[in-house]
Amino acid sequence: MVKIRLSRCGVRKKPFYHVVVTDTRSPRDGRFIERIGFFNPIINKDNSVYININRLKYWKSCGASISKRVSYILSNYYNS
Repeated sequence: MVKIRLSRCGVRKKPFYHVVVTDTRSPRDGRFIERIGFFNPIINKDNSVYININRLKYWKSCGASISKRVSYILSNYYNS
């Protein structure tokens, strides 16, 4: 099963997350199929999130499920 979720990067106490499309059997920071965006919780709200909406819609049409945290980010930062 394919899932759209966050993968953690950055250093200790300064997290940075990539929004990735991955197989559910892969570890959180492991192998992924495609990187479709990022989320930076440290900086201000205007520049902290980027998600390629076209690729997100494509993967949803292919049957990928979205994690709770990514859906929360989409509802708070995007008007869709």
